[in-house]
Amino acid sequence: QVHLVESGGGLVQTGGSLRLSCAASGIIFSISPMGWYRQAPGKQREWVASVGSGGSTVFADSVKGRFTISRDNAKNTVYLQMNSLKPEDTAVYYCNGIPARNDYWGQGTQVTVSS
Repeated sequence: QVHLVESGGGLVQTGGSLRLSCAASGIIFSISPMGWYRQAPGKQREWVASVGSGGSTVFADSVKGRFTISRDNAKNTVYLQMNSLKPEDTAVYYCNGIPARNDYWGQGTQVTVSS
């Protein structure tokens, strides 16, 4: 059974930074492309960033240049470093595979950016 546990969210002011973590179990993490997704109030969940098994990264245009995604295969953990945060980044953030699987969604971690 796959478990993905997100952490690191919180309340931050505009321009601030947060680092999210996602600990994975039940998958062969080292060969699994991983991604971060988010869902803002009243909106559909959207993809934010991906990291391949070899470390290659891709970002949504809305976060490009502000967010960084990385992984530590020894710890089965994927990270999302978020800088220069904006109020529109407010959402629940989730990790999942690439492509996302419905049976992998965890509880997510809330990120709130105040103006």
